[in-house]
Amino acid sequence: MTRNRVRWIAAAVAVPVVVLVLALAASEPAGTRAADSPLLGKPAPALEGETIDGQRIALDAPPGRWVLVNFFATWCVPCVREHPELIRFAERHRAAGDADVVAVVYDDPAAEVRRFREQRGGDWPMIVDPNGRIALEFGVAGVPESYLIGPDGTVAAKLIGGVAADALDRVLAQAKAGRRLPG
Repeated sequence: MTRNRVRWIAAAVAVPVVVLVLALAASEPAGTRAADSPLLGKPAPALEGETIDGQRIALDAPPGRWVLVNFFATWCVPCVREHPELIRFAERHRAAGDADVVAVVYDDPAAEVRRFREQRGGDWPMIVDPNGRIALEFGVAGVPESYLIGPDGTVAAKLIGGVAADALDRVLAQAKAGRRLPG
């Protein structure tokens, strides 16, 4: 083969690869995908433990409000990416008084999560799950995963991957209307 022909072949292969990589790097994550779970329509597992601040928390009775339970870790890139969206969702619904956010720390030291929160915000309770018991009871396969729990204490939705505030609002509106979410 001639040297020019090799260059043309290399360019023909490299250009589409570079374009694909740039497109993927610049695009938003897929985000807020509903998934199936045996918990849908059933009472949520008890959510209790110690927060990263050393406070005891127990959400074992219906909270009377919608609760988004978010399983996350500071080492998880999609979790870090979704964090500002969770802040936006939490602020909107705190003002509306209809929904709360509670996080469950997945395989991460409390001190690291405290540093993360100090740097990035988020004032909702963050429960430490040292033995993975809470994650196991919810059936978490990996982070990030979120569960929307209704005011009656039943699981209305399971969301996998990073979430977006606007999409969470749509999921919440669908759940409030009693529509089953895809999953």
